[in-house]
Amino acid sequence: MSTSNIISVQPLGFPWQTQDPFLFCAHHADHYPKGNDKMGPAVSLAGRNLGQDFTIKDGFRMYHGKEVPGFPSHPHRGFETVTIATTGLVDHSDSLGGAGRFGDGDVQWMTAGKGVQHSEMFPLRDTENDNPFELFQIWLNLPRSKKMVEPHYKMLWHEDVPMVVEKNNGKTSKIRVVAGNFKDTKALAPAPDSWASDDKNHVSIWTLELEAGAEVVLPPASAEANRTLYFYEGDEIEIAGSKIGHYHSVQVNPNAELTLKAGSTSCYLLMLQGKPLKEPVAQYGPFVMNTQQEIQQAMMDYQRTQFGGWPWPRHDNVHPREKGRFAFQNGKEEVRG
Repeated sequence: MSTSNIISVQPLGFPWQTQDPFLFCAHHADHYPKGNDKMGPAVSLAGRNLGQDFTIKDGFRMYHGKEVPGFPSHPHRGFETVTIATTGLVDHSDSLGGAGRFGDGDVQWMTAGKGVQHSEMFPLRDTENDNPFELFQIWLNLPRSKKMVEPHYKMLWHEDVPMVVEKNNGKTSKIRVVAGNFKDTKALAPAPDSWASDDKNHVSIWTLELEAGAEVVLPPASAEANRTLYFYEGDEIEIAGSKIGHYHSVQVNPNAELTLKAGSTSCYLLMLQGKPLKEPVAQYGPFVMNTQQEIQQAMMDYQRTQFGGWPWPRHDNVHPREKGRFAFQNGKEEVRG
């Protein structure tokens, strides 16, 4: 396979840079210690810039949390978040009364639309052992026509997310199809107003795990799409005949068949693909619109309405320790245990 199918290779920073229709991807990987009685870290937090703790210290970050790590209530408008919680748990609460606890491979797809507040806290439920944690949060833009739709969120539980298992020379590759399709395997339906809800937009999100020495062939997509591979764990991988080092992004030709081959250790990648919106982007923090005037309106609307207010007792709301995985929305609760 010719290396001409690789467009560019870039080292990964924080957050990860993406291409239209994606806005960015944040990769959170923290090795939290055992939890205390408040489901925070059972260690001293001295020396941290609590409320703005984005520097890894002793293996973890608190982010905007002060007792429990995570992101207390904050607003969004005009885009979607696709949150893949590969390890550990996330407690969701929102201004519309929605709530949930998900993790260990679950995916939350949230359309902010015209405006929602939510919190994303990372409860450390295990008081006897460490609480390892890994999460990808992908920001997917909404087209102008969908910027002001009603907010919505849905769960793609890990038991239901399709997985393709392939073997090559006795080595195994696993592809989880979060969005779009991989060969003949189609993902669960995304949120209804998403750019991903129309197959003509060629949106796909996959996570890939290749055993050491494993080889997998990625099928071609439309030439209209942008396709990027994020190699975040492993020593080295070969993509289209070119060796790529650990923690790099690789923009590739979308309409070419690509061969990936893992090096001497298992390799893990995230793949983002989609037809670009090709619309102007105006962004101010958690608001993503098309014009600066719309950003100003979003700020005024939030000051006036708080996007529904905050019905929870704390802005860093966490659910009871004994709760398992669940989702509550529109007066209905789904329990996964």
